Amino acid sequence: MQFKFAFVSAALATLAVATPAPRGEPASSCSTGPVQCCQSVEPASSSSAAGVLGLLGIVLQDLTVDVGLTCSPITVIGTSSSCSAQAVCCEDNSHGGLISIGCLPVTL
Repeated sequence: MQFKFAFVSAALATLAVATPAPRGEPASSCSTGPVQCCQSVEPASSSSAAGVLGLLGIVLQDLTVDVGLTCSPITVIGTSSSCSAQAVCCEDNSHGGLISIGCLPVTL
């Protein structure tokens, strides 16, 4: 039993070290449309994101993908006040700013 606990602990520690942390890509690397300024970015499985997805009738295959909630496009890159929340590059911005799907953080 002690061996099993030690093995599981070592496996989890290895997984935690091997999993890359999300990092902010340069805003210029966003090729899917304008960089978005979202009030929050959460996994699609979170209760608030799942609620919005459900209301819009959007079904996602991957519930671990990050989604942006209450987003607006950032049209001028380089100004310090262009986004006071979270700047992200998202794969799908076609839902009227209510939700953006497949978001990755970017640095302005």
